[in-house]
Amino acid sequence: MAEIIPLRGWRYNQELSKNIQDLTSPLFDVVSVKQREALYQNPFNSIHLSVPQGIDPAQEAAERLQNWKTEGILRQDYLPGIYVYYQYFRLPGSDQEYCRKGFMCHMRAYDWSEKVLLRHENTLPASVNDRIALLAATQMQVSPTHGLYTDPDFMLEKYMDEAIQAPLHESEDYQGVRDVVAVIQDARIIKEFVNTLKDKPVLLADGHHRYEGSLQYRKSQMAGNQNHTGQEPYNYHFIYLTNTEACAVRILPTHRLVTQISLSSEEFLKNLAIYFTLTELSDPYDLNEIIVGKPWAFGMYLYGKPYKIRLKPEVHAQINWQLPDVVKALDLTVLHYFVFEKILGIAQEAQRYSEQIQYIRNFAECLARVDHGEAAVAFITNAVTMEQVKTVCYSGALMPQKSTFFYPKVISGFVFSSIKQNEFYLENSACF
Repeated sequence: MAEIIPLRGWRYNQELSKNIQDLTSPLFDVVSVKQREALYQNPFNSIHLSVPQGIDPAQEAAERLQNWKTEGILRQDYLPGIYVYYQYFRLPGSDQEYCRKGFMCHMRAYDWSEKVLLRHENTLPASVNDRIALLAATQMQVSPTHGLYTDPDFMLEKYMDEAIQAPLHESEDYQGVRDVVAVIQDARIIKEFVNTLKDKPVLLADGHHRYEGSLQYRKSQMAGNQNHTGQEPYNYHFIYLTNTEACAVRILPTHRLVTQISLSSEEFLKNLAIYFTLTELSDPYDLNEIIVGKPWAFGMYLYGKPYKIRLKPEVHAQINWQLPDVVKALDLTVLHYFVFEKILGIAQEAQRYSEQIQYIRNFAECLARVDHGEAAVAFITNAVTMEQVKTVCYSGALMPQKSTFFYPKVISGFVFSSIKQNEFYLENSACF
């Protein structure tokens, strides 16, 4: 099953690390334009490597990275390690603090067909191409993808709890989350991590585009290497692993906006009524609460008017996409099939590329976009559950794109992972 190994992380030098919160950045696919512009003002912020600027952004990142190495802005840890990463957070409207416990390492980049790393949703092709170009130019993985392993015995938490008592970095990020990073360099303990994962598959929680980029880069390198052995650095991927059995692994919903529809409001509502029961509401701010716990129910904000819509159970069997029943049963499959395909005429595959559909996590932003005329309609959704993620992954099928939003998001800038030949190999790799 999953082969993991420790890594010799690249990190900001000791002096710069004193203000690590000024150097970290959100993931490339969640950072807003406003956040980017503010972060770009710091010449050493990790945003310059994860979302580079310039005419040739990937080359710009490669040149900057080399300068940072030469000038000692970034330094590589001498010993390999497992990097423990804890995130302390609260959910909106709650005072309870959670701690999501995980660790960062290298994992072999498995093809999907090997069924070791299991995905649960589709990718957006443009984002994958962007990641391939960046990886090829820099040979540096700036932020880990988020994977999930299942260990009901919590074998590794005792080692992580001990390590986190001596942190390398601590900061509060843009989400209001307290991030703490530590490292384990004891070969005996690292072997416990390796052995715990070797008989387990890994579910890909977040970072499908970065992982797909690693796979495509690996394939291109294999094609040009007649002496490929499978041990080259390009065979490995930077990953952050957390235990599915922990209560602090949280998934939030990702809502849908449709920028424009060709139907009038009356026609659209009439077509919806064929498949859904419609209830007009008075307050749009009730939309996210009125659907909680109700399968196949959505909040809808159509040209400034709020509705609750819920699929009529008897029409569910009409879904004719070639999907297993566990995927057909998902709320988002219902929305994408009956609304986006049957009513709006956007075919299943075309939905991955459609500029007509936008994916927004923030509920208030959804309403504001409609109010400001930037979208015709917003669909408010329930979150996918962890059990649904597991079931879909093990089925081998895929959810619609942008189905899950694991919270909190991993932050870039604490540790970087190199797949350069002279920076990757571990002299004592046989110990692991």
